[in-house]
Amino acid sequence: MLVDRARIVVRSGKGGDGCSHMRREKAMPKGGPDGGDGGRGGDVVLWVDPHLDTLLQFKFAGHFFAKDGEPGQSKSCTGADGADCVVAVPPGTLIYDLQTEELLADLTEPNARVVVAPGGRGGLGNERFKSATHQAPTERTLGEPAVERELRLELKLLADVGLVGLPNAGKSTMLGALTRAEAKVGAYPFTTISPQLGIAELPGERRLVIADLPGLIEGAAEGAGLGHEFLRHIERTRVILHLVDVAPLDGSDPVTNAEVIRGELEAFSPELSRKPELLVFNKIDLVPEEDRAKLVNRIGNALRVPKDRRLVVSGATGEGLRPMLERCWELADRREAPVAGWRREG
Repeated sequence: MLVDRARIVVRSGKGGDGCSHMRREKAMPKGGPDGGDGGRGGDVVLWVDPHLDTLLQFKFAGHFFAKDGEPGQSKSCTGADGADCVVAVPPGTLIYDLQTEELLADLTEPNARVVVAPGGRGGLGNERFKSATHQAPTERTLGEPAVERELRLELKLLADVGLVGLPNAGKSTMLGALTRAEAKVGAYPFTTISPQLGIAELPGERRLVIADLPGLIEGAAEGAGLGHEFLRHIERTRVILHLVDVAPLDGSDPVTNAEVIRGELEAFSPELSRKPELLVFNKIDLVPEEDRAKLVNRIGNALRVPKDRRLVVSGATGEGLRPMLERCWELADRREAPVAGWRREG
């Protein structure tokens, strides 16, 4: 289950108070001040765990508190520092302050760490205040208070390839054919109701992380259907794999269907239209061989898609999948400049 939004409350540790104490020992009636400093409060640290891919854990635990620093002791002993509270989050997590909406961090690298609530510094003991003219000070300082804040976490999946298309375009079948992901497949719209991740293996120990995103419909950028909830995940992908059903059961035009998806991506973020994109003619096994070339040329030409960005495949039979993965690798690895956005003429 993918959970990509969460709210948590974090609180750092309070600094330990400084100690006010006068040394009293046999044969040392004027031992003087020996109060130690307080320990530092613990930090709340968010750490990127590369093995996580969801914010689900925060549905069950939303409060994270670091330990307070210990107060100073006599005999010039400093109090122990409070233990940090380390919170694991998946790669691709954005951290916002809920009150100010300030973006505190964008955690994309594995094992990256960020302190979201620094611990308070410990107070000073009275030994710190002694001097030649002030030999018996009793003053001390208190430790700094804890920092508490409410955070909003958002997850944007980190994937090399993002699968997009209308419902029933065959994305779940495609993900299952390319990877070992057990995506749900069904002959009805919105089979996929949350993004699914899979890893495709290529020769030479190469890997591509592929994300299957819920089917988009017209108006998704404004909130229609399911796709608007997950469009932001496409912003992280390096390559967009746009699946078009060449033989829709409802008799719709594949060109119009492709334009719907392109329109929704552009409406959500103009940057998406500048990403490298491959147009995948899926379910080609349903079209007679003698009609395939004519159909592909008609759709590709109408959409003004360069020929090197057209791929003919079948997720059900496996036809054309390996060349498609190799083309995705080229685009993702080289980060080659995208072709200008294509639209149907007229």
